Amino acid sequence: MALPVTIFTLIKVTHVLLAIVAIGFNATYGIWLARAAREPSHRMFVLNGIKILDDRVANPAYVLLIITGLLMVAIAEIPLQTFWVAASLVLYAALVILGLGVYSPTLRRQIAMLEPSEPTSEAYHRLERRGAVAGGALAVLSILIVTLMVTKPTL
Repeated sequence: MALPVTIFTLIKVTHVLLAIVAIGFNATYGIWLARAAREPSHRMFVLNGIKILDDRVANPAYVLLIITGLLMVAIAEIPLQTFWVAASLVLYAALVILGLGVYSPTLRRQIAMLEPSEPTSEAYHRLERRGAVAGGALAVLSILIVTLMVTKPTL
C-alpha cells in the first residue's frame, strides 16, 4: 500500500536535508582549521574555503531552515508558544546573532590579516581563539536545536 505524499511531508524532508547540509558543513570547519594549524601555509586556502562554504551553502541552508520550519508549524497548526518550538526559535535567534555578529566578522578579519603575509602576531591568535569559541558555541546551539526538534519535549 502506497503512503500519500503531502506538501507537509515534502517540506519536512526538505527541512531535514537542509539541517543535514547546514550542520554538516559547519561540523567540518573544526577539522579544516585543525589541519591549517598544523600546516600554516594552507591557512589562507582553508579560511577562504570555509568562508565560501559558509556564505554559499551553510548560511543559505539556515535561512531556508527557518522558512521550512515555520511553514511546517503553520501547516500543522502548532502554536509558536509550544515549548520546543519557542525554545528552538530563541536558540535559532542566538545562533544567527552569534554567527553574523561574531563568527563571520572574525573569519573576515582573519582572512584580511593573512592576505599581506602569514601572521604570527598575538592579534591574529586572539582572532583564532575567538573564532574557535564562537564556532564551538554555534555547534552547541545547533545541537540543542536538533535535540528539541527530534525530542519535542513539553513542560
